[in-house]
Amino acid sequence: MSIVIMVGQLILGLSILVILHELGHFLAARAFGIKVEKFYLFFDAWGISLFKFNYKGVEYGIGWLPLGGYVKIAGMIDESMDTEQLAGPPQPWEFRSKPAWQRLIVMLGGITVNILLGIIIFWVLTIKYGETYIPNAELKYGIVPGKIGLKMGLLPGDKITAINGRTVVRFEDLTGPEVIMGNADLTVLRGDNSLHVKVPASILNDLADSNIDEFISRVPRSKFAIDSVVQNSNAKKAGLKAGDSIVAVNGEKVTFFDQFKPLIGSFANKQVVLSIKRNGNLIQSTARVDKNGTLGFFPKWDIPNEKKLTFGFFGSLPVGATKAWGTFTDDAKGLGKVIKGDVKANKAFSGPVRIATMFGSTIDWVHFWTLVGVLSMVLAFTNLLPIPALDGGHALFLIIEMIKGKPLSDKFLERSQIVGFVILITLMVFVFGNDIVRIVMKK
Repeated sequence: MSIVIMVGQLILGLSILVILHELGHFLAARAFGIKVEKFYLFFDAWGISLFKFNYKGVEYGIGWLPLGGYVKIAGMIDESMDTEQLAGPPQPWEFRSKPAWQRLIVMLGGITVNILLGIIIFWVLTIKYGETYIPNAELKYGIVPGKIGLKMGLLPGDKITAINGRTVVRFEDLTGPEVIMGNADLTVLRGDNSLHVKVPASILNDLADSNIDEFISRVPRSKFAIDSVVQNSNAKKAGLKAGDSIVAVNGEKVTFFDQFKPLIGSFANKQVVLSIKRNGNLIQSTARVDKNGTLGFFPKWDIPNEKKLTFGFFGSLPVGATKAWGTFTDDAKGLGKVIKGDVKANKAFSGPVRIATMFGSTIDWVHFWTLVGVLSMVLAFTNLLPIPALDGGHALFLIIEMIKGKPLSDKFLERSQIVGFVILITLMVFVFGNDIVRIVMKK
């Protein structure tokens, strides 16, 4: 069932993005009196469609090949490669008969809609939920670095006070784009000493196969007590109660949860002696650790309360727009790192399989719409790339035409379309294969 939910969310999310992207082209074309012949979600390769109908001269349908979608615009050299239509004289309702600036607007229509969609999603989420964060200055016990953070030189209990010289206000910024894009300079307070830790430019290579907690845990370092005990668990059988504090395991002292968790995990399927502080008294109890290295209780953290910022209807717009634009620019920076060689391509690019896992196996509509907003900006950026067969490639050729004062030849555009299509198929095979290899390697 979890796989069905995961795939269902993926299909729903991508369908929303593709339909609205193609709607951008459709509306722009119709606005300039250009005939649109087809509007398809997914590709009807070899003329095979799952569903179709005609309305006002346009064939609407769903194809069988779930690799995007398209609108077939009359008189345009596109993925349909309908050269027969182009053999005749240009008609006034065709794409090729319109001024270059109108054709450019049509080609950028999908990208524009994706950008607007991303802004609207983040705007609405900000209106409804505002923003919550943990004040970094109020952390009592610092951070918990994972294996990636430890390799960089961070230690448990470090307090990161500045990123690139700017004071850290939100704890969540420590795992934000400014840091994980690499080359960030972290000002670290360790005891009474202040030092600097440099984030390597290649950190995304490590993070690609790891959870962000392997860099810095999203839960600050914290002392802990038992908040509640799972029924029929080993913790329940050992007599643990809400409010108890575990201060030692087999005589080894523990103060923070990041000390307790790996220690108790090392005794999987074994008995341990717990030293427990209860109502000011120290008692001992024997408990069995399960095969997953847990006892069966939920911890109560000693971390600062989250602060919540709320914005009005119009005040939420710039906040949402900033989040959307940040996603767009982060994509550009990430691609730049791949081009420079800081990040390996197989670590940077993900396909539908990986995206499905991002949606998750449970239904969380806030997470779903957040991810759809992010993917909308990713789709906008990707389509803007100057690759033939993508919107950005078409736009580039139109800009060249506007500069030259005359259109590029149909033969050149046809060959470019074929080259672009081969590039896209190669990229699709790469990302699909890359996703599969990641899954196999993890197993």
